[in-house]
Formats: sequence, C-alpha cells, structure tokens
Amino acid sequence: MPSQKLTLGQLNRTLLARQFLLERQSLDCVTAIEALVAMQSQIPNPPYIGLWTRLRGFDKSYLSAALETRAVARAPWLRSTLHLVSAADHQQFQAIIQPALARGLRSFFGARAKGLDIARLVEIARPYLEAEQPSIGALRDKLQEHEPDADKQAMAYAVRSYLPLIQVPPSGTWGVGTRATYTTAESWLGAASPSDLSSLFRRYLRAFGPADVMDFQTWTGMTGLKSRLKPQLESLVCYDTADGRRLYDLPDQPIIDEDAAAPIRFLPEYDNILIAHKDRGRILPEAHRKKVFVSAGRVLGTVVIDGFVRAIWKVERDKTRATLLVTLFGSQSRAALDSIEAEGLRLMGFITDGASDLRVEIALQD
Repeated sequence: MPSQKLTLGQLNRTLLARQFLLERQSLDCVTAIEALVAMQSQIPNPPYIGLWTRLRGFDKSYLSAALETRAVARAPWLRSTLHLVSAADHQQFQAIIQPALARGLRSFFGARAKGLDIARLVEIARPYLEAEQPSIGALRDKLQEHEPDADKQAMAYAVRSYLPLIQVPPSGTWGVGTRATYTTAESWLGAASPSDLSSLFRRYLRAFGPADVMDFQTWTGMTGLKSRLKPQLESLVCYDTADGRRLYDLPDQPIIDEDAAAPIRFLPEYDNILIAHKDRGRILPEAHRKKVFVSAGRVLGTVVIDGFVRAIWKVERDKTRATLLVTLFGSQSRAALDSIEAEGLRLMGFITDGASDLRVEIALQD
C-alpha cells in the first residue's frame, strides 16, 4: 500500500486546521459541533470557550439556545464522560459508543455492579425519568425503593450506561451549577436512527486525522476495534510517521504545510483536541503532559503557541477585577507575549461579559 511520510509539523498544522484553530470559521454552533463530532463538557462553561476560540462572532446565547431547542444535547457519551453533541449525531451514534459507557460501569464500580439486573433497572427508570426528569440522586433513591439491597450508586450508573440519557436544560448552559436533571434521549430527541462504526470512524478522521485505530479507540473509550475497521482501511489514504506509525485519512482531506502560521489560541479545560489521540505529541509535547493532565482526571485550560501547547491558564476574580493568569512552560518572544496578552484580553471580554477591569498576567513556570 503506497504511503507518504508525514512530519510532526504537518500533523500539528493539519490537526489545528481541522479543529478550526488556524483560522476562525463563520459557522453556526450546531454545524461546528458536528464538524468536531462532540465537545467534552465535564462542566458547563468550557465548550462555550471552545467554540469562541474556533468561531467568528460566537455569542454564548447561540449555544444556550441550541441546547434549549434540542438541536444540541448534553449527554454521557465518549469515554463515558459528558459531551455536547448534536441531536442528529447523538441519535445516529449513541448505540455505537454504548460499549464505552458499559466499560465505564465496569471500571468505576467493578464488583459493586456485579449481579445487577440491568434490564429490570432500565424498566423501572425509563418511565420515572420521562415523567419526572429527576436528578441522579433522586434516581438512585427511586431504584433503591425497588432494590433495597443493591448499591444505589452502581444501579444509577448502570441505568446511565445502558439507557441513553440527556441532561435537561438549563443543565449544561453557561454559568449553571453542576446539579443536573435527566430524561431519556428518546423522549427528548425522538427515535434513534442508528448508523455504523465505520461512519463514526470517518467522522473522527475528518475532525482529527490522519490517525490510526488506536487513536480512534482512545477518543471513543472503546477497545477491540481493529478487526472491525480493517475492511474500512483499504479505502483510505495511508501515511507514515517518523517513528514508524501507519496513519489513515480520508482521500479528500488536505495535509497542511508545517510552515503555516499558527495564531495564539486559548483552549478550555477538557478540550478533546488533547484527548483524541493515543500519542498526544502532535499538539502536546510529552514533557508538558503532566502540567496539563493533573489529579482526578482534570485537564487544565491551555494556550497554543506556534501550534503546540506551551502554557496553561486560569481566571481569578475579586470584587473589582478579573485577571487571566497565563503560566508559560518556557520563555517566549516579545511578539508572542504581546499576542498572548491581546488574545487573552479578548477571551476575558467573552468570559466576563465585558467587565471593565480586565488584566492579563503572564509568568514563567517555576
């Protein structure tokens, strides 16, 4: 099978282009989310920032409206974590990624979930969720009424893993706390229209390629996909990396030159671009991984400088001011520092709704 060599720089710029990070796009937020396939949403605000950094003229109200009108849903999805996904994609691909949710049940609860009658739990939960739209805590209590001797946390997670659920707005919208209520995907979005694994793989390549099956498994949280996708690989373009990996891509997707200009971009916490490949080195140098992926699975907000993650950021507020704190992993040029400050002030205007006393402080990591 003929193949072309790809440099790390080409992989980096190609990923940035497909993620709308080389140039902001003029897209509505639903179209953008579909192009990205899904956006991780452990907490409500980061996807808003992720869209702001990728789209021209993005306003928070656009995404909130998409959630409230059911064009976008917040749901347990890839890697058994909360994601924003378009209604159409959720109903196409939920059945495909369901094994990742089941894997999450086994990983998180182990022996505590053994012996659960999942079919019975789903039968109990479905009408309750559709009628009451309860919190997970209330769902736990409801299940324990029927199964008093079973682990109520494991029961609720089993329902979450085997019955497609949606968080009901305002859960998931900007500034809303973490308390959420749920209903079934079918009652909220309508009947499912299942697609197949190869279609999801092609969507993944369009957003994150070139890549291989192990990368796809990392992104989905699924395992054992190589044999299932092997027939699909024959129709794809092949590339080889300097370290000997064979990557695949869609025939119509361009490879971006490694010299393409890459502007400063602020990425939110948990951005999928950092989690979508087994080898994250195409955007996050290994030397910096532990500075970004910290305790309890948290992924910090990052700054992309000349195409690669080279800083982290956070916001601190008091009664009179909001300050964006940028911590660099290494020294940067004066031009880069000026660009970080300018883009940081634009980000602060978005986050703080135009508050007047905004500051950017840039420091070198100790």
